Amino acid sequence: MNDAPSTRREAREAAKRPRRLALPAFLAASIIYLEVLLRIGTDAPFANDGLLYIVLFAVAVALLVHLVAGLFAGRTRTIVVGVFLAVLTVVFASQFIYYEFFTTFYTVFSAMHGGQAAEFAGDVIVALRDNVLRILLLSLPFILFLVLRSRLSAGRRRATLGESGIVAILVVAVSAVALTALDRGDREPAGAYDLYYRTSEPVASVNRLGLLTSMRLDVQRTVLGFEPELAPPPVMVLPAQPSPTRPAESPGEEPVVYADNVMDIDFERLIAEADSDELRTMHQYFATREATAQNEHTGMFEGYNLVFITAEGYSHYAVDRELTPTLYEMTHEGFTFTDFYNPLWGVSTSDGEYVATTSVIPKSGVWSMYKSAANAMPFAMGNQLRQDGYTTFAYHNHTYDYYRRDLSHPNLGYEYKGLGNGLEIPETWPSSDLDMIDVTTADYVGDEPFHAYYMTVSGHMQYNFFGNYIAAKNRDLVEGLPYTEAGRAYLATQIELDRALELLMRRLEEAGVADRTLIVMSADHYPYGLDIDEIDDLAGHEVDRTFELYKSSLIIYAKGMEPAVIDRPASSLDILPTVSNLMGLEFDSRLLMGRDIFSDAEPVVIFANRSFLTDKGRYDSATREFTPAEGVEVPEDYRRRVSEEIDRQFYFSTMILDRDYYATVLDR
Repeated sequence: MNDAPSTRREAREAAKRPRRLALPAFLAASIIYLEVLLRIGTDAPFANDGLLYIVLFAVAVALLVHLVAGLFAGRTRTIVVGVFLAVLTVVFASQFIYYEFFTTFYTVFSAMHGGQAAEFAGDVIVALRDNVLRILLLSLPFILFLVLRSRLSAGRRRATLGESGIVAILVVAVSAVALTALDRGDREPAGAYDLYYRTSEPVASVNRLGLLTSMRLDVQRTVLGFEPELAPPPVMVLPAQPSPTRPAESPGEEPVVYADNVMDIDFERLIAEADSDELRTMHQYFATREATAQNEHTGMFEGYNLVFITAEGYSHYAVDRELTPTLYEMTHEGFTFTDFYNPLWGVSTSDGEYVATTSVIPKSGVWSMYKSAANAMPFAMGNQLRQDGYTTFAYHNHTYDYYRRDLSHPNLGYEYKGLGNGLEIPETWPSSDLDMIDVTTADYVGDEPFHAYYMTVSGHMQYNFFGNYIAAKNRDLVEGLPYTEAGRAYLATQIELDRALELLMRRLEEAGVADRTLIVMSADHYPYGLDIDEIDDLAGHEVDRTFELYKSSLIIYAKGMEPAVIDRPASSLDILPTVSNLMGLEFDSRLLMGRDIFSDAEPVVIFANRSFLTDKGRYDSATREFTPAEGVEVPEDYRRRVSEEIDRQFYFSTMILDRDYYATVLDR
């Protein structure tokens, strides 16, 4: 008789065991559901090994949350799980909206410095409105938990020590399985192992590891610092190459031998005096890196004034003889680059500026331009030309301290003005590039030699006629065009840029300096404010998402120059060394990651996920496919050799930023 109550208690406990398993199963299913839903909303491949890691890490996280929740009883346990699911919903929804804006995911650093994003609150509201269904779907796990919470709580008591111990062992075991799978799996660049231990690229990381794991790694690296598991890739010692020559133009004339674009740097001494293996490795790498040689274009624009523009959202789709005649003239009567790309980096506009103005690959997870404000930046055009006696100004027709340009741009060698810091123009959204040019040219056109740098904003999304002042202003000029409404609105914003350039040319003409002023312009990134089908509509065909999506326009133009067409692959990383060579400036091409486009160096376009494009073919790191160019015979180890050098460029670009390397190597 005395055994009856004990038997009933055992029966009740046995009945509750399946219910106790319901919570971790629900949490794991919720995380997997959210990861898959986010995955569907990106352009990255859906079916790859990332699905395995999503499941394994989701189970580990679910068990961990279950372990923590088990420390509490009753209502408190319900609150703990509910808060976790609420936070999870907010994180996935906010990352989805961020991806909709920028086609990448935000990092912890960006979130910590994201107060300025309030300036785009109207755009965020529009994005939320346009994606209500997706947000509701992302909220489904939290809603289901609220409905089913009594069934998922599994009793009022706390978990016993033995129960908690079993769950803890399971967390460790599942995590070990995931890490073993990583260790034995794909170790290619931008693969799961590479992203977990060695590198960081948000879109590739979310695709290969899942959002939760990517954000956990980001937090770890932000708080604890990040050193790659492996030493930097081995330095490739290059054989000596003969200096390029220009053939003699007439009988008896000696051929011209071109020198390398290098500076007098004693790398042997620097290697001997290095105070760490890390710094020694940097010196060894840059000492053995192949320099680019001077060429027939060296000094072509020596002594010219320079206007350098990074244009918001600009692309070759904006170049039209009738619609944007000044852009058309500059594109076709200067150097015409038929195979130029603006790869998208993690911090969109700021990283786009950083690449174009420094020829260094941005460090993932931080604002590289902002971080460079504390470093020596001797190769930035402002600093190079100021040293040669130029007056140097920089302008931005948006809030002056956005992305902390108030710190970075003076460090690049400029007297800097933006809204709120000396640039007085009407505050519309977006602001007018035409207004900016109108009030700034008087600063410099009468004070030769001069250099002006502009970061424009008229081309900013959202591309519509009700919330975009510039698009609405120029709406009548695009009404009859056969494109989507968003496509027409985008072109309307580019008309403002065209009119700004028209005014710039007129002011240069009036000052009598147009024929000795070089104008250089490229975009910060492709117009990702357009949906991909809207870009297809502008292009007139389905655009390749891996490479062609980032194809763009580079303008290098001076009045009266002889036009030329350049068919070599090139990117924004190549702008700084190309312009430095054209202007005959002293610089060291070994210390820049881009190449002078006119040199005989092998061209390579590098993308954030370590895909690449050269004159011999293209490599898609997401699919692991290398496609040779038509009619080109490619050496067997070519793809591997290029990928290894790209790994080095990413690594040493980060070290340039982290170690303030230019200050060390140039003793400044």
